[in-house]
Amino acid sequence: MASLKPSLLLPFLLAMAALLVLLAACGPGGQQHGGGFPPGVVAIQEAKARTVDVEFEYPAQTAGSREVEVRARVTGILMKRNFVEGAFVKAGQSLFQLDAAPFEAALARADADVAAADARYGVAQRNAKRMKPLFDAKAASQKDYDDATSAEEVTSADLKAARARQNEARLNVQWTHVESPVSGVTSRALKSEGSLVSGPDVLLTTVTQNDPIYVNFGISESEQLRLRGEAQAGKLVLPKDGRFDVTVKLENGKVYSAPGKLVFSDARVSNVTGTTDTRAELPNPAGELRPGQFVRAILKGAQRPNAITVPQRAVMEAPQGKLVYVLGADSKAEPRPVVVGDWVKDEWIITSGLKEGEKVIVDGLMKVYPGAQVQVGDPNAPPPGAPGKGPSPQPSPKGEGAAKPEAKK
Repeated sequence: MASLKPSLLLPFLLAMAALLVLLAACGPGGQQHGGGFPPGVVAIQEAKARTVDVEFEYPAQTAGSREVEVRARVTGILMKRNFVEGAFVKAGQSLFQLDAAPFEAALARADADVAAADARYGVAQRNAKRMKPLFDAKAASQKDYDDATSAEEVTSADLKAARARQNEARLNVQWTHVESPVSGVTSRALKSEGSLVSGPDVLLTTVTQNDPIYVNFGISESEQLRLRGEAQAGKLVLPKDGRFDVTVKLENGKVYSAPGKLVFSDARVSNVTGTTDTRAELPNPAGELRPGQFVRAILKGAQRPNAITVPQRAVMEAPQGKLVYVLGADSKAEPRPVVVGDWVKDEWIITSGLKEGEKVIVDGLMKVYPGAQVQVGDPNAPPPGAPGKGPSPQPSPKGEGAAKPEAKK
């Protein structure tokens, strides 16, 4: 081609640049898209109805399954503490020792009273036995016979009373050993050696049984009415007898390994909190859970039949509420207002606004607006000819003479 004059070179270059820009804005076949931009690439997911497992999560607090107060049954001076504070103790283990000397002396007196009463009862028995044949032979008067039998009955009653006092004295000696009523972990000792313990009105320590452990939480009245209504309408299937499986999420987000069961739900609604007291029971053999911890109780076992779910990323916020984009006619994006229900893993349950079979746009939403032309594909795929991917192969006009890729050596 003949070389252009310098005066014509600049207009020629400008014309070629304008032509290249025009070709870049055209699609395949030389047809230009509206607005000069290609359709956005989006990923879709067909809405399908299925049965999904749902969970309910509530703030909760742990508590020992048995929290027992340890008190002395007799009054006395505290002589010794027989346990390590905060340690595990077994049922029947001695925790405190009171001064037993006064009670041992009382037991000795009771033993002597029993012996004397038993001797008097023996004399009365023998007298009544001798009086019986004399009375039958009319050798003794009726009064003598009545006095003998009455003396036997009185001394028998005296012996029973003495034995009762003996048993009481023996119990008092035993109760100077203050024992743990259950197996569990002790709290700190509230009285030290040398203190006067005035019987059961003085708290010495507490013992808490941590295995199993309770998880207490409340369910609001409005939440119960909602769940009950959905169950009656067939939108929710609850576990039999309300026996939910329960797992616990700790404050650091870790889920406690051993699941438990829901064991109690109060029939009353608290007039202070407006909730129903509910309790779950979990095994705790290693003592990982401690009473008083704030946790999250997760109830499992309920199902929603014929539920339509969409990924969380597909649900957008709008001034009127939540919406999703569906693939409409002519591959155009159509906004669809929806109402969401429970959260299931990383998906929303759509309670209304979406029908089974509709195609929901789940990825590539940054390029989507109402009525936008879209193209189904992988929005995360690199564009043709992107660096590191190599140039995209260009097909030959009739499929002939196309260059074959070289085999890798």
